[in-house]
Amino acid sequence: MSKKRPGRQPLPSTPSTASDRSPGHEVPAVPPAAVPDPKRWWALAVIALAQLMVILDGTVVNIALPSAQRALGMSDADRQWVITAYTLAFGGLLLLGGRISDLVGRKRAFVIGLAGFAAASALGGAAAGPGMLFAARALQGAFAAVLAPSALSLLTTTFTDPKERARAFGVYGALAGGGSAVGLVVGGLLTEYLTWRWSLYVNVPIALAALLGAPAFLRDRSGRRGGHLDVPGALLGCGGLVALVYGLSEAEPRGWTSPSVLTLLVAGVTLLAVFVWWQSRAANPLLPLRIVRERARAGSFATMGLATVGMFGVFLFLTYYLQVVLGYPPVRTGLAFVPVSAGIVIGATQIAARLLPRTAPRVLMSSGMVLAATGMVLLSRLTVHTQYVPHVLPALLLVGLGMGLTFMPVYATATAGVPAQDAGVASAALNTVQQMGASLGTVLLNTIATGATSRYIQAHAHEPAHRGTALDEGTVHGFSVAYLCSAGVLLLAALVAGLTVQPRKPPTTGNDTPA
Repeated sequence: MSKKRPGRQPLPSTPSTASDRSPGHEVPAVPPAAVPDPKRWWALAVIALAQLMVILDGTVVNIALPSAQRALGMSDADRQWVITAYTLAFGGLLLLGGRISDLVGRKRAFVIGLAGFAAASALGGAAAGPGMLFAARALQGAFAAVLAPSALSLLTTTFTDPKERARAFGVYGALAGGGSAVGLVVGGLLTEYLTWRWSLYVNVPIALAALLGAPAFLRDRSGRRGGHLDVPGALLGCGGLVALVYGLSEAEPRGWTSPSVLTLLVAGVTLLAVFVWWQSRAANPLLPLRIVRERARAGSFATMGLATVGMFGVFLFLTYYLQVVLGYPPVRTGLAFVPVSAGIVIGATQIAARLLPRTAPRVLMSSGMVLAATGMVLLSRLTVHTQYVPHVLPALLLVGLGMGLTFMPVYATATAGVPAQDAGVASAALNTVQQMGASLGTVLLNTIATGATSRYIQAHAHEPAHRGTALDEGTVHGFSVAYLCSAGVLLLAALVAGLTVQPRKPPTTGNDTPA
């Protein structure tokens, strides 16, 4: 037998020979990638805080927007930029942010994103004019594009045990789906009881809490460091996404046939097509095509995109319905969305997280989309005299449960089996699909609702039975048509998930192996 090294205990339960323990070489008890991080649940708390902040900020400003518009003297034409500046920068820069996370390190990118997001939020809260607020929102989106993929890839590489991984992704999926509804509640409370500026200032303490925990609890497992950034790919991909998102945002005020809108959309599609061509030839591609070629992952991406297209009809139309048609104040409007958040949390953490280790992901995804579509059909039956508890509440619970059942397995499946060096960009690709789905859903569904409302008003305005109520009835009719379209999109998502996502549990360790 070989001698023990001075000052070192022998490694327990590790079969070895004398040659195995020769000087300079010892056999570890278990592979490093399989050793659970003892601080992993604290790491989840830090990651969850960051995820909540990013998702929440997509809607927290919505209810505060009228107050901000009055305070800063913003025009009706310009007020959309408070929302659009954030989504443009976030959606357009996500792929670049994901690759930066892979190159400089996920933990470092996470900290940079948090600090930058907090600073941009403070700048927006102190805005003295519209331009300063627009710039701050764009900066928030840019730093969120670095923060979001690094957070998801850190989660992916931290949890290796299948049951623990399911629980962790259940929490993450609940926040990803419920954060938008939470943003409406928080925005209503802050606007009514403090000031609209706190809808931005609220991010600062959240970011500081996550920044304090990041150095202590986050562990950045090895991925690629250094290397070269794909500059042509970054320009093509980011340029294409920005042009496409901007074109979609301008389609509502300018019309789909506007030359500027058509030019932006064609330019966006063209740039993205060239981007895909370039990625197949670049030495260090921004988005390695191997990430999206795997069938289950591609199906998960498509399911996420379609789900967010359909889901955003709830927040867009129901907010307006509750405040304008039913006359709810901001706080009551925000609280009306609590059942959506509750349903998402229950669906993701209590149902999907428990079933995923022994249930095919596509079963959960398809079932969730069918539940959410059923909720949308119920919402399509609302009238100007509808009451919240018997009519709106059941629909919101169904939508929330359905989204929770869907988001959790989508995140787990889309990020499973990705090499460690690509974890950041794979996470960014999923976030990009989510952002693009939200932008596309907002524009398309709003266009459908507006058109249906106009046609209804024109057809009924001169009927005695509808005089004085034609506007409200037309608005609700437009929303009903849009909800039915949302239901159709969600059923399409159920079909896509059922046909493309493999009928087995997703891999749980492939992306935890250091490269």
